[in-house]
Amino acid sequence: MSKQINKLSLAGLVVTLGIIYGDIGTSPLYVVKSIIGTRQITQQLVYGGISCVLWTLTLQTTFKYILLTLQADNRGEGGIFSLFALVHRYRRWLFIPAVVGAGTLLADGIITPPISVSSAIEGLNGINGLEKIIVPGNFLVVSIIVGIISILFFFQQFGTKIIGSSFGPIMMIWFTMIGILGLNQIIHCPQILKAINPMYGYNLLVHYPSGFWLLGAIFLCTTGAEALYSDLGHCGKINIQVSWIFVKTTLLLNYFGQGAWLLLRGKSFLGELNPFYELMPRPFLIIGILISTAATIIASQALISGSFTLINESMRLNFWPKIRVSFPTDIRGQIYIPSINWILWIGCIAVMFYFRESSHMEAAYGFSITIAMLMTTLLMFYYMKFVRKWHMIIVSFILLIFLSVEISFFVANVAKIKQRWMFLIFEFGIIGVMYTWYRAKKIKNRYVELVRLETYIPMIQSLSQDKLIPKLINHLVYMTGSDSSKEIEHKIIYSIFSKIPKRADIYWFVHIHTADDPYRSEYKVTHIIPNGIIRVEFNLGFRIEPQINFMFQKVVKELIKNKEVNIQSSYDSGDKRNAIGDFQFVVMEKYLSSDNELPFFERLIMRFHFRLKKMSLSEERGFGLDPTNLTVEQFPLMVSPIPNLWLKRVEPHS
Repeated sequence: MSKQINKLSLAGLVVTLGIIYGDIGTSPLYVVKSIIGTRQITQQLVYGGISCVLWTLTLQTTFKYILLTLQADNRGEGGIFSLFALVHRYRRWLFIPAVVGAGTLLADGIITPPISVSSAIEGLNGINGLEKIIVPGNFLVVSIIVGIISILFFFQQFGTKIIGSSFGPIMMIWFTMIGILGLNQIIHCPQILKAINPMYGYNLLVHYPSGFWLLGAIFLCTTGAEALYSDLGHCGKINIQVSWIFVKTTLLLNYFGQGAWLLLRGKSFLGELNPFYELMPRPFLIIGILISTAATIIASQALISGSFTLINESMRLNFWPKIRVSFPTDIRGQIYIPSINWILWIGCIAVMFYFRESSHMEAAYGFSITIAMLMTTLLMFYYMKFVRKWHMIIVSFILLIFLSVEISFFVANVAKIKQRWMFLIFEFGIIGVMYTWYRAKKIKNRYVELVRLETYIPMIQSLSQDKLIPKLINHLVYMTGSDSSKEIEHKIIYSIFSKIPKRADIYWFVHIHTADDPYRSEYKVTHIIPNGIIRVEFNLGFRIEPQINFMFQKVVKELIKNKEVNIQSSYDSGDKRNAIGDFQFVVMEKYLSSDNELPFFERLIMRFHFRLKKMSLSEERGFGLDPTNLTVEQFPLMVSPIPNLWLKRVEPHS
């Protein structure tokens, strides 16, 4: 991934092919095969199936995402959390569709690599001499696929700086190949072009036996559409929109080509054949399989990278516990999250061993993405209504169209739940963690006691100047959650004065605000008492890593340079060698007191929250603080003290 590309260019278009279209671009490997399945091949099924694919790509991908949703860019960034950041202020409950959408997108990450890679590798059984060796579902095929997926996840820790530059050209070759293969069949059977008429699709869904339920298979052609929006920041809107013309053309050529092959074949059933590979001349088959495998690996890589980005945004927006994030290369936006990497790997391997072949996975694919699309539609409604301020009639009409289509896809996919019960556990688990972490933060905020800072300023000044009290440190820095410079948590005041008072020359209060702008990186300094009490507020976008230790040092150096702070005013002479002074950070860490009465549901949320907290990064590591100059103080979260405590005194027996 390179820096953000906002202008139309050849390089930008090639990069876009490598980043954006992996998932949707490899769908011809299994979509037509899934539509036909074990059904008898008829003109009604072929024409209707291809027509539905055409109009699904046109309505869902082209109209909804390319033309409409890409307009909802957050300073050039896309994705469900970027959209949530644009609209969350208009309705408090909009965090729910954001959480559900993000959770289902992550959950589908454990089936996309297995179905894509297995669809490519299974094509080897079309090569003469390998028919009896490469059998879908046998131990050898499963082992090859598991090996490829494992290598892919292993190399995530090193980033994609070296091989990433080849993704675009490889996908260019892929799309060119599938377009030519499809066109060759269309030339021999031009009547397949009648499928452009949407009536064929309508007749299939309405009059074909169980035709409506075919929507579950048809939906697979647009499962990668959400990635078009999620990866907006890496390629730029104009490059995505222009490159989609080429991508959609080649996809449709291949789909229509597979339909033409089915009509020309003249047989009643598909059997074990995959129409995608049947388009290839036999001498070209092994080359075609290699290109297909490379394309599916790129598709899987894009999905894994997208999962890392999604979790990183979740942490910044307080939807996910703090976990370790690495930066394997110096490329902006490229991150690596070890725990998520290996969770996805375990999930992918489990899927592969459970289903064993791609045809079994097709029945379980698409359910999560349908929900994610519905959640995006819901958030887009508020974006169009409140941000873009479109007329309510227009907004309602657009909403009605997409809800009708996506609810139909959802109902058709509900029938797949029995094949995807294991995914429901994964999905509910992710959504549960996101919901719990977000709600727990809101619950804790309700019971944080804020006090007026001005009330305690004379006491703090008196403490700072009292030579009889041993000085703890020259600069004492508290992390505060108060949004106002005029208020401070009571627990911080208690920390300063209780037991052994913490005397310092300057008291700093540092606050971090997560901005809706993805890459904002600003700070503001408020001199509450010049050279005595200073508040520093960092305004960081939800894609900026909060390295507070280094950021705070930079702020202090600039204040010294501007002569706003005289950090050596009361130092002993030996301390003057230190350019920025002697600092001690204090982080206040909450724990749930047993002396509380919470409603049952909130009590469950808080208990789950603190269990998650034990497994996550500590507060100090989450803030990027240096442990050598850090103190962590624990204090009880007093929510609701037990009321009317009654004790009776009795006299001792003589």
